Amino acid sequence: MGRGGALEAAGGGAERMEEEEEAGPSSSSSPAIAQLGYDQVLSVLRLLPPEAVLSFAATCRAFRSWASSDAIWEALCRRDWGTRATAALAERRRDRGGGLPAPWRRVYAEVARLGALSARRVPVRGASPRPRASHSLNLVAGWLVLFGGGCEGGHHLDDTWVAYAGTGAGAGNRLSTVLSWQQLASGTPSGRFSHSCILVGDTLVLFGGITDQGQRLNDTWIGQIICEEPQRMRISWRLLEVGPLAPPPRGAHAACCVDDKFIVIHGGIGLYGSRLGDTWLLDLSHGFQSGSWHQIGKAWPLPPPRSGHSLTWIGGTRMVLFGGRGSEFEVLNDVWLFDISDHYPKWKELKYDLSSALGEMPFPRVGHSAILALGGKVLVYGGEDSQRRRKDDFWILDTPALLQYESGSKKLAKRMWKKLTIDGQCPNYRSFHGACVDNSGCCVYIFGGMVDGLVHHAEASGLGFDGQLYQMELVGSVQEDHVSFSPWVVTCTGP
Repeated sequence: MGRGGALEAAGGGAERMEEEEEAGPSSSSSPAIAQLGYDQVLSVLRLLPPEAVLSFAATCRAFRSWASSDAIWEALCRRDWGTRATAALAERRRDRGGGLPAPWRRVYAEVARLGALSARRVPVRGASPRPRASHSLNLVAGWLVLFGGGCEGGHHLDDTWVAYAGTGAGAGNRLSTVLSWQQLASGTPSGRFSHSCILVGDTLVLFGGITDQGQRLNDTWIGQIICEEPQRMRISWRLLEVGPLAPPPRGAHAACCVDDKFIVIHGGIGLYGSRLGDTWLLDLSHGFQSGSWHQIGKAWPLPPPRSGHSLTWIGGTRMVLFGGRGSEFEVLNDVWLFDISDHYPKWKELKYDLSSALGEMPFPRVGHSAILALGGKVLVYGGEDSQRRRKDDFWILDTPALLQYESGSKKLAKRMWKKLTIDGQCPNYRSFHGACVDNSGCCVYIFGGMVDGLVHHAEASGLGFDGQLYQMELVGSVQEDHVSFSPWVVTCTGP
């Protein structure tokens, strides 16, 4: 069974282990297994999916003790979520207050079941970036980096703003009650909106965009982060040498980084307002002195052309495409899986039979954000529909369940999408905002976007931009001796 089954088992298996009656050694237990040493058993369990570990624990009292150890479940967290994410969770366990830390088994189960947001608005000290939409937002070396976008009146911006958010594991959880923005030099790269700016390691790679004269761009820029003390930084931008081949000019495309070596872009709005459906790969495997663009061949089936969609790397060589606006201006909510693992990269649509019991899924939307967060979950937020009605909902797309569904298993279909509940000061309805996640996968930041504005008598609709800062915690409370532990934090900066 794959990792999707593992998450399902972990989501309910912890309670099952708590409720089982303690049993004596089973007469059917294998003597060979029983005679293995503790270290040998642990080395085997670390290789198994969590549901297999739970089944092993149910065999007898001794096996239950071994399979319940913190060492095993911390190793599973590290294997499935990565070292940095596990380090962030470990720091949160230490900082939670009095009492003993929650067992790692319970932490694993709760991350699999996360389903709520607790939100609050955070004040900003001093000057703030001008409200905007269709900009980029990244978190690199502890700094939020905001560039470009469009503002009121349809003008593009060329300014860069940064704010220090901290570099420690789980730093977003200890975000200062006040955030301070600093403006850097403007003019490079040139002003634009609807561009992509992707983080490759600790380096920014910016591509394309649209100017307020409607010009589509296809230049590629490298932004090197130079940290200065105390808590000051600058960005050194330069054009990347890519040779004679580059994608056609565009904006409102989708992009993501694959394994810190490649950038993949898809679709967007090209010349004369046409929607594009091509896919390109930028090879940066030899460093940032130069790169090469290659168009990825067309292998049927292909996603229809679109703009304002999302493309999210989910690990390995796979990406997930979601939503956007099609050639006929229809707004979409289809899901495609893209794999570049072999000589013939291929797309596969994950079709839904809405008459079957597949559970909820998001309504069609364009201008949303979709980022990979802790536990193999794509966090989708906001966007707008075909009537330009903006949304304030948060959804989780569980990629382990998605991969199980893609492989033909329908067992976890209901777990693919989950709508989160929100408590506290919820952000406004918005679309075309910026979003990013920290290295641990625990903290997500959101800034800007188009929001509903005041409607004047001469206007059919209102449009506004906002600039408030929000902090939101994804709640998955573990009760251990009446102590609550929330392992996943999502911090959002937005209007």
